[in-house]
Amino acid sequence: MDKINSLLSPIGYSNNSCGYCHSKSGSFSYYASTTSLSTGFYQCLLNRGWRRSGSLLYKPDQLASCCPQYTIRLDSELFHASKDQRQALNRFNKHILGDFYIKDTARFYPRSREQAKKRNAEFDLVERVHEGEKGHLKTPPEPAYSLTVTLEPDEFTEEKYILFENYQRLVHHEPPHRISRPGFKNFLCNSPLPRSAEKFDGRERRLGSYHQCYRIDGTLVAIGVLDLLPQCVSAVYFIYHESVHQHGFGKVGALREIALAKEEGYKWWYAGFYIHSCIKMRYKGDYTPQYMLDPGSYNWDPLDDEMKKRLDSKKFVSLSLEQAASSAAAPLTPTPPANPTDDSTDTDMNDPDFDGQSDEEDGPVPDPEKPIFERSIPGILTKEQIFAEVDLDHIKIRVRDTEAETGDLVSWETGDMGSTRSIKGIIAELVAAVGAEAAGDMIVYFG
Repeated sequence: MDKINSLLSPIGYSNNSCGYCHSKSGSFSYYASTTSLSTGFYQCLLNRGWRRSGSLLYKPDQLASCCPQYTIRLDSELFHASKDQRQALNRFNKHILGDFYIKDTARFYPRSREQAKKRNAEFDLVERVHEGEKGHLKTPPEPAYSLTVTLEPDEFTEEKYILFENYQRLVHHEPPHRISRPGFKNFLCNSPLPRSAEKFDGRERRLGSYHQCYRIDGTLVAIGVLDLLPQCVSAVYFIYHESVHQHGFGKVGALREIALAKEEGYKWWYAGFYIHSCIKMRYKGDYTPQYMLDPGSYNWDPLDDEMKKRLDSKKFVSLSLEQAASSAAAPLTPTPPANPTDDSTDTDMNDPDFDGQSDEEDGPVPDPEKPIFERSIPGILTKEQIFAEVDLDHIKIRVRDTEAETGDLVSWETGDMGSTRSIKGIIAELVAAVGAEAAGDMIVYFG
């Protein structure tokens, strides 16, 4: 872990209306908020099924939710682009370069027979994503358009907001009342992950939150909002101007992010949550090879055709829990087959993960006084595991500007761990959700 303090303020377990199937009482998650996260700490959370939406952190309860959200990741070093993905990038490059440039450069800078043969036989992703960039072109002649792609701080500018407003309104079909500058700032700018640079295996790597900005002839046409972590490029959101919609920018952006993970040594590309029950989110599984985080064991299982068939037949899948239930001759509570929903005609875009919420009124939580470590939530530490794996008396806390440990609190010894209203119960729930490793590195913050 790096030296940045990871401050977590527990919010608790709640039920929200689902932004995917629009159920009013089907999306359950445990929530916390933060003002500061180290990149290593956040990677640890990702590998336990967490996700962030601005400064809000949440861990879905897949077993209880109507549309289970699964963490997935792709190995950039083994990535093999499909035919339609290759075509999307090649067509975009051809649009940027133009026919005259392509013909003239073939005459001015001819490839050798070996180079031409290799290019026809192989698809070098890193080479292809840079093929249309201004800084990688041989000139003269000049291309039809000037393309630049830069990693910039995730700071608010009016130029970025104008693009965001266009995307939300015309591409994502968001109602006007849900589009605002404060909303853009809160969710996609000034994240709790500070930017820095560290060396890994002798190679410097950028860390923190960035905007990958695409400009054509100086005009901002797309932004990939990225969290760069020690071992992954985590895609937060992708927006583009409706004028470039025809160029398959969802695919172009995804390929660019995978290439970044490969080129800069991050290795893994995290595409956000995979919601198999929502057809418009299934496109994320088209990039291979991908792996799905097992909700129970936190092992990574191939997101292959066999896994997708399992997800077709039942909405909740955990190979480890199924194996454990089979060994104990006590099967998991059966879940009904997924009922795919599709409220979008465009499956080729990086839809918002955020927390999958909608504007509908939230439903109540069953047994609201029951702590999460007694709810049989997959991957959550049980009460017995907390006692065995975590020193609950020495969790670091901060109250305003004063730092201490839980055991220093006057009421700690007499506190009821089983009560969601006591300080001991509130911290125990957070520990159960983040796991033993992260619990030792976090600071529980009470403003």
